[in-house]
Amino acid sequence: MDANPSALHHVVTHLRHNGNMIRGLGLYTPSEAIDIMDVRNWEEPGDGPVEDKLLSVKNRCADLPGSFVWIGLFEPTKAELEIIADTFSLDHLLVEDAANPAQRPKFELDRKGRGLVILKILDYVESTSDVNTGQLAVFIGADYVITVRFGQIGDLRSIRSRIQSSPNLREIGPLGVLYALMDSIVDGYVSVSEEVSVDIENLETQVFSKDYSSSSVDQIYRLKRENVEIRRATNPLTPLAQHLTARQVTWVPSELDGYFRDIGDHILRVSDAVESSDNLLMTLLMASTSLQDLQQNQDMRKISGWVAIAAVPTMIAGIYGMNFDNMPELHQPWGYPAVLALMGGSCFAIYRAFKRSGWL
Repeated sequence: MDANPSALHHVVTHLRHNGNMIRGLGLYTPSEAIDIMDVRNWEEPGDGPVEDKLLSVKNRCADLPGSFVWIGLFEPTKAELEIIADTFSLDHLLVEDAANPAQRPKFELDRKGRGLVILKILDYVESTSDVNTGQLAVFIGADYVITVRFGQIGDLRSIRSRIQSSPNLREIGPLGVLYALMDSIVDGYVSVSEEVSVDIENLETQVFSKDYSSSSVDQIYRLKRENVEIRRATNPLTPLAQHLTARQVTWVPSELDGYFRDIGDHILRVSDAVESSDNLLMTLLMASTSLQDLQQNQDMRKISGWVAIAAVPTMIAGIYGMNFDNMPELHQPWGYPAVLALMGGSCFAIYRAFKRSGWL
């Protein structure tokens, strides 16, 4: 089975100089896999129309029983994507969905597993506790897999290596690639969800600690935004996950039935974790707001207490500052110390009263 690697080389090198959209192209059969070619390291230009080169690869795949081609695209323009669509007769409505980096995750596969899958890719940034989002669209045909990736996360080289080293997945065909992609992406959902849960636990400890800070409210809002990113990635997949766990999806190969059920179980697990995290964050937000109000009330009581203490000497000093002749002890030698003692004693008595009541 000669798969003619040089023909694939010419196709991708040509497209490299026409938008650099292809990041990998491989031809797979049950018995062998041609090495995925990284176009970023190539220098030789191709020749001939792009459409002819792609058609040549497609025809070559058709000549090899049980083979399929996998083309990996990275942020292609609509014109570049149209070249692929015309060559592989892709539905143009589905192509429009794949070209939209803000498309909602969805599965549009027929009973044979042919069509389009759009998934969100999540990545947790340890240094900032942020969740980055990318998108992967996967066109599945009888003898081709076309992936369209948007965003800097979600490199597929490890998955290509997995397909290359697994004769079983290559024998299953394009749906084997879909399984490997979903398995990696959904494992990412689980990992990101667990990291966000750890952040929430740390925040919970901080909110109810003695070192409570009003900045906790900002952290709660930030975590709620991260949780929303996970929700947007997983919620549209929940119906599919339920069907996968119930074995109600007709296009799942029997060899991968248990594996797809595991993927469905992971999606449901993440969906439940998102709901729990959202409820906990709402509870933390309410508790944080209540603690903030309580702190403000305590501050106001302290301020009011000290104002009341300061009001007594102010009042006495104001009375003796009226400059009337007939004022008590005005001309007595002990009058001045007596008034100071009265001020100090009154302030101390009020201070003790506020201290006992918890205002100070």
